[in-house]
Amino acid sequence: MALGSIGMPFVMNNIQLQTIQQKLFNFAKSAEDRVLIIVRLNGGNDGLNTVIPLDQYDNLVIQRQNILVPQSQALSLNQSNLALHPVMSGMQHIFQDGQLGIIQNVGYPDQNRSHFRSTDIWSTGSLDPYEHKGWLGRHFDDYYPNYPDDYPNATYPDPFAISMGYNVSETCQGLMANFSQAIANPLDSITLPNGTSVDDGTYYGSHMVYLTNLIDQTNAYGQRIYNATMAGNTLSQLYDPNNEVAKQLRFVARMISGGLQTKVYIINIDGFDTHSGQVDQTNILTGRHSTLLKTLSDALYAFQDDINLLGLNQRVAGFTFSEFGRQIASNASLGSDHGDAAPMFLFGECITSQVIGPNPVISNTVVNQAGVPMQIDFRDVYASLLKDWFLVPEEDIEPLFDHSIQYLDLLGSCNLGVEKVSKNKEGLMLYPNPASGMTYLRMNAKNRAYAMHIIDLNGNIVVEVFSNKHLDGEQIIPIDLQNIVTGNYLVVIRDGMMEKSIKLFVIK
Repeated sequence: MALGSIGMPFVMNNIQLQTIQQKLFNFAKSAEDRVLIIVRLNGGNDGLNTVIPLDQYDNLVIQRQNILVPQSQALSLNQSNLALHPVMSGMQHIFQDGQLGIIQNVGYPDQNRSHFRSTDIWSTGSLDPYEHKGWLGRHFDDYYPNYPDDYPNATYPDPFAISMGYNVSETCQGLMANFSQAIANPLDSITLPNGTSVDDGTYYGSHMVYLTNLIDQTNAYGQRIYNATMAGNTLSQLYDPNNEVAKQLRFVARMISGGLQTKVYIINIDGFDTHSGQVDQTNILTGRHSTLLKTLSDALYAFQDDINLLGLNQRVAGFTFSEFGRQIASNASLGSDHGDAAPMFLFGECITSQVIGPNPVISNTVVNQAGVPMQIDFRDVYASLLKDWFLVPEEDIEPLFDHSIQYLDLLGSCNLGVEKVSKNKEGLMLYPNPASGMTYLRMNAKNRAYAMHIIDLNGNIVVEVFSNKHLDGEQIIPIDLQNIVTGNYLVVIRDGMMEKSIKLFVIK
């Protein structure tokens, strides 16, 4: 194909281009395409058998010998005297690849050990018992106060968040509605029946209009989700078809790669309330807890592998949390009871530090009902994720939490600062560069029809990104590089009046 030949309009992998208008999350343009995965471990995960402080092992033997993982079987992380449960080899691989982090001793002051109250606190990001909006829901409300009225629309055609399963996440509860859509299987294209309603000024009439609008919204979002899933791809061979969490994360990978603009996905794993049968009576390495940890570990390993292969590794990050940890001492039922602080996991290419916070200190004396003391407030984690990942300004973050925020350095390693990257002399910016799976061209369009190509050093067109595409204003254009081999290239963009180019280095 010669550079001069222009074909029909084409967009790679169904990725649509649009003029940047209002900012979702009000974050910087360098973070507009980022996605956050939230994995909730429902029931209160036993952090001391998940992330094992090896320098405290002798005292752990005193506290919980009947459920404690043998030290010789624990998976060493070769850092800070930490090890993982033996079934978590997948997450050990991610850690060794520098794409898994651990935040230790996370909780909140005066831990409430009730599942219901503690879940409310983690979901709302607030200790106020009268706060019923989620921490993300409050943030969405700040910028979209009319939601759900007039959504979806041309600017925001996709749901703000997706809860995998049958229930929406309280994390995304706003003032008037929940900002997440509950999806069990995005390929189930079910259209809810709906009619027309008229607000006749009565209580009944206004509520019928509200419900009608929600049904219309659900149907519209459902079609967008279905289309993105069908357009998306998955490349990892590590997914276990019998692992329900892996199935959900595989759908998430397809939706992201299919171009869905949703920013937050929530996954729930039930069963972590291990008062009894946490370990098997004949084998400490098996039991309810090990089954859950293996499910989590294998699923995250496959998902992270998929994200890497899809070239989305600098766009997707996530974290796990549980409403509380377990007590330090085990009980007589081969289990553990409700406790206090516990570790959180971060996963993704962009984690800054692999271990944040010191190992918990375990006493050599059993104290009745003692839990791991909190050292890091979970609200600091939430605030830092908004700041580091979505680049939300601090002045917008701090009013969300009833707490004086202490920011942590969590996901800043990919913030090479698109805002700091300079444009070339022709006014083009390309990031990341070098790139592997995906790169982005930033330019100011002049209300014209444009063509964009990637050409090799011999002047041959390798990819026609699009042709005869009308663009106006500041643009961020995604460019899929998955079918391009390592080498030096030029990204060329032209209209009928000019031609501009910028160098690109692809590395696999």
